[in-house]
Amino acid sequence: MKEWQLKQLREEYPEGTRVELIYMDDPYNRKLAPGCRGTVKYVDDMGTIHMSWDCGSGLGLVFGVDEYRKVEVK
Repeated sequence: MKEWQLKQLREEYPEGTRVELIYMDDPYNRKLAPGCRGTVKYVDDMGTIHMSWDCGSGLGLVFGVDEYRKVEVK
């Protein structure tokens, strides 16, 4: 991932951003299903979005592999 892409990802998904899972390609995923929601903890140097999922999972989202969307908090 290029430095500018990483910067952009961190700006788009800062700590506290709410996210909804659309699709995750992870063989170790046992808890997460489409529609699960969670809160961004941080984005690491590889571009993985580390999450605190409402269901208790801690799996991160992989940029360009997993599908997710921001959830607007009202």
